[in-house]
Amino acid sequence: RGLAVPPALAAAAPPAPVWVPAGCRGAQGRFAYKLLHDLFANYSSALRPVEDTDQALNVTLQVTLSQIIDMDERNQVLTSYLWVRQAWLDAHLTWDKDAYDGIDSIRIPSSYVWRPDIILYNNADDRFGGSMETNVVLRSNGHIMWDSPAITKSSCKVDVSYFPFDGQRCRLTFGSWTYNGNQIDLRNRLDAGDLTDFVENVEWEVLGMPATRNVITYGCCSEPYPDVTYTLLLRRRASFYIFNLLLPCIMVSFLAPLGFYLPADSGEKVSLGVTVLLALTVFQLLVAESMPPSESVPLIGKYYIATMTMITASTALTIFIMNVHHCGPGARPVPPWARRLILHHMARLCCVYEVGESCKSPQRGPGRWAGRGDAGVPGESPGEGEVGAEAGGCPRVHCLCHQDSLLKNVGYIAGCFRRHRAAQRRTSEWKKVAKVMDRFFMWIFFLMVFLMSVLVLGKAA
Repeated sequence: RGLAVPPALAAAAPPAPVWVPAGCRGAQGRFAYKLLHDLFANYSSALRPVEDTDQALNVTLQVTLSQIIDMDERNQVLTSYLWVRQAWLDAHLTWDKDAYDGIDSIRIPSSYVWRPDIILYNNADDRFGGSMETNVVLRSNGHIMWDSPAITKSSCKVDVSYFPFDGQRCRLTFGSWTYNGNQIDLRNRLDAGDLTDFVENVEWEVLGMPATRNVITYGCCSEPYPDVTYTLLLRRRASFYIFNLLLPCIMVSFLAPLGFYLPADSGEKVSLGVTVLLALTVFQLLVAESMPPSESVPLIGKYYIATMTMITASTALTIFIMNVHHCGPGARPVPPWARRLILHHMARLCCVYEVGESCKSPQRGPGRWAGRGDAGVPGESPGEGEVGAEAGGCPRVHCLCHQDSLLKNVGYIAGCFRRHRAAQRRTSEWKKVAKVMDRFFMWIFFLMVFLMSVLVLGKAA
């Protein structure tokens, strides 16, 4: 530009093809430069572009949600990628398109024109960054449209009462920071945010984005300040948390009642309960690290606490039952009420029986342990010794000297045997009491785990 081309070269060289946009056919660059010079010769971007200063400038706002980048539940911050479109009428930037070879619109840097100071009220970014400095589309009638992408961090009140089956309502409030409602009349272009270009999020499902216009009078000022609030309706995709937090907890919880089924002599009953309790504590810590420290306990946290309480109770009952099982020979006999309630009714209910018995066969009474051996030496009936003595050929008068010592020895042996059988009977009865209590509490705790799991899933639904 600025160099003269010789006529000979101009005649010899063929004209180069020039690409012209469809909206500006026939327009040449010099008209665009002249238009830009004429428009901004006496223009100031510092003042509100209205003919009457008492007149409010209409500004329309439209927000397109492109992507949800992150939802930080602990800090209650939503990071989203938005396309913000603002449109208004600049009374000082109009022209006759016929005077400029039919140019109807131009695209110029947004810093050239006046822009409304529309910001996100609930911004949570420490840098407080605004929109990107993109171009604006200026039309011949003074209509300006400014599209700018922005990555926003907004504060969002997170309610985790039903985590991981929760839904959130995050608000994005846009408004002017310095212009009141008498100077800028902010309105939403559509009744909802645009979701046509939304990129699906793996954790959150967007149910909608309704928009509402509010006019609020703040305590600092007497003038009304309009704003446009977009409410982002989110629902969490719970599959990840079901397979990684909820199902392992349910499976681990069903291991706790099996501690009652372990034989008492194995020595692993208490250690199983403690191991399950530690595993649930690890899951509880994983949930607590991602949740905000609020008073509302998440639903899965309540399930963990209830399960840990149940396992603590089962471990304490296991210790008590093992104490009952290991009652020594010096223990007292089983009380009659316990023998009737536990050894008779509860044993048949829980299907606990000795070798040779069954659930349907009647159990023998408390005297089933008494036999012939309790009255004397096993296999002998009273008087059998005397008959043998007479049949042995020894005269009665000759055996009188040995009868007293023999009877004392036999009586001592029979007493020891009776005491041993009685101690064995007491020990066996206490072991059976412990076994019946184990089976009874096993089914009780199985039922409790099942009911708690169904309650959590039903409450989430």
